[in-house]
Amino acid sequence: MMNTFNIQPLSHELEAAIQQRLDTRTKPLGSLGSLETIALQVGLIQQTLTPQLKQARIAVFAGDHGAAKAGVGAYPQEVTAQMVMNFLAGGAAINVLAREAGLKIAVVDCGVACEISGAGESSVEYVGAKQGFGTANYLEAPAMSVAQRDAAIAVGARLVRTWHAAGCNAIGFGEMGIGNTSTASLLTHFITGADLDAVIGRGAGLDDAGLARKRGLLARAAARVAGRPLSALDALAEFGGFEVATMVGAYLAAAEARMLIVVDGFIVTSALLVAHAINPAVLDYCVFAHGSAEPGHQAQLTFLGASPLLQLGMRLGEGTGAASAFPLIRAALACMNEMAGFDDAGVSQAH
Repeated sequence: MMNTFNIQPLSHELEAAIQQRLDTRTKPLGSLGSLETIALQVGLIQQTLTPQLKQARIAVFAGDHGAAKAGVGAYPQEVTAQMVMNFLAGGAAINVLAREAGLKIAVVDCGVACEISGAGESSVEYVGAKQGFGTANYLEAPAMSVAQRDAAIAVGARLVRTWHAAGCNAIGFGEMGIGNTSTASLLTHFITGADLDAVIGRGAGLDDAGLARKRGLLARAAARVAGRPLSALDALAEFGGFEVATMVGAYLAAAEARMLIVVDGFIVTSALLVAHAINPAVLDYCVFAHGSAEPGHQAQLTFLGASPLLQLGMRLGEGTGAASAFPLIRAALACMNEMAGFDDAGVSQAH
């Protein structure tokens, strides 16, 4: 199934022409810094000197984790469903930031542990895509079966292909799932080789005692598979969430469709680690929105060789970092498309 994604590495045929356009705008060479880097990347993704974002959206993938009941997080599991309803009502941080950035929102129920009413604010799309009512407790058994993992990946791909067919060419991913920073820590440890304790953070606000308990529980989870070599896909089945697995398919399909992908924080990047293991060319289509305050995020970024646009100390999730970066991306493209050139404006260039 994983071989069905035909992701082409970026063609650099237009790079010289795009760079020349950037260099001949009325500014010193390279003086817009990362905005120029973004404009070049999006121009290469879209293979045009005049790149544009069309029907840009944030997809928030939600799911519950069996391990949450063991106490890996600070909040009870029912908060996942409560926050999904908040998204649908338009009242969460991601709703506010997406509205400010002119982004559509889709909320995807990948495995929330109860039924969700899809009725909500008319501007928020609800997608029912459950693989189950939460994953199994990975302290005792694999979080999901291989069949569930592959079905979730297929659903994520199908969703993105549908949005792309309707005209969307830029997407950011967010997530919601009590306990999913623990999943992200385990995936990061097994895929990057980073020390497990070093990639475990406080999540949604654990105190010192809670952090120590979380570290102990995750060490126990890791010990359950000790001695077994795990591929990224193996690790996803052992420790993943349905929302993370669905995101893996979404990443791969978005890259296949030559869409711009705006990467959020720690949990979203853990899904990217899996997608990258399946096809490294997915990175060509990714802009990394921000550096999360979760300690494991830096290990992920280092492993992927990625530099985030923003350092705001954010650690909320939901896609809030991605939504915060979209206005900068729009600004980068506007500078490329709308700034006068030296010849047009009658401005002398540097000697």
